[in-house]
Amino acid sequence: MKNWKTLWRPFSAAAVIVVMAFFVYVRNVRVPLLGYVDLGFHELGHLIGYIVPISERLTAALGSITQIAVPLGLAVYFLWWRKDQVAGGLMLAWAGTSAWDASVYIADAPYERLQLIGGDHDWAFLLGPTEFNNYGIADDLAAFVEFTGAISLTVGLLICLSIPIRDWLADQHATTRTEHLSDLPVREVRWRGEGPEDPAGNTLPG
Repeated sequence: MKNWKTLWRPFSAAAVIVVMAFFVYVRNVRVPLLGYVDLGFHELGHLIGYIVPISERLTAALGSITQIAVPLGLAVYFLWWRKDQVAGGLMLAWAGTSAWDASVYIADAPYERLQLIGGDHDWAFLLGPTEFNNYGIADDLAAFVEFTGAISLTVGLLICLSIPIRDWLADQHATTRTEHLSDLPVREVRWRGEGPEDPAGNTLPG
């Protein structure tokens, strides 16, 4: 099995993910500091919508979309391009907590109780009478987003924990193989000169 100098990364990442889950699913609050990062990418999504004005609906939705898409994109980068499972697992967990944050925003659409840093309530606008006119789906939509976020976080945690588990299984397999090989009978090697000779003096196999 790998030594602790190598295994500290997946174990530390798993511990961080557990702490992240504690904040959002137990205390029902944003992850400290990371919540501000989510907010920054949320506003970046709106800025992109203003720069490329496709529609008001898309501009309103881009905030929540971007804050989830950024960590998901980073997860793909680390898992597929860098082959860094620890970093990829952390990014998936981040995407999960960001999805939870977005779900709280969506669920607040019919009530608009959240304190915003400025501007209109994105989801109150999207689900309100001027657009989809369906506040009734706010809870279901929020629950779906939160559920998918929980899956993302869980997958990230399992990826990090799978690293030491795979190493342990590999060690078990190597140990079993070594024990199996040690139980095999040893064949004696017959050296040249031990067998009968042909008329030319060459040693024949015994």
